[in-house]
Amino acid sequence: MIKEIGYHKLIAFQKSKQLVLLIYKLTKIFPKEEQFSLVSQMRRAVISIIANLVEGYSKSSSKEYSRFLDIAIGSANELKIYLEISLDLNYLNVNNYNEAEKLLTEVRKLLYSYQKAINMRVKLE
Repeated sequence: MIKEIGYHKLIAFQKSKQLVLLIYKLTKIFPKEEQFSLVSQMRRAVISIIANLVEGYSKSSSKEYSRFLDIAIGSANELKIYLEISLDLNYLNVNNYNEAEKLLTEVRKLLYSYQKAINMRVKLE
């Protein structure tokens, strides 16, 4: 059993982890020729979201945390376009795309909310 750490309680962490697992599951069905391109890029982007959220959470300053959230948001935006391309190429069906896109939208909203709250804290420091 994994010992829970503070960031495990963040809804953005929980949703991001769900998104990681979903993207890995969905990309398993992509064509072999995409293994080192689109699959790799999608997995890298989704891992970057959760990794930067966790790394930012562990930083001692709000300004640093906000910077890591910026990176996580950028990776989330990157993943969005990869999902769209995957749908256009018929690597994802509409149902799978909608499931991933809905979860990604939730994650993006949470990251933006966290960042807004942290940036308000930075202004007060």
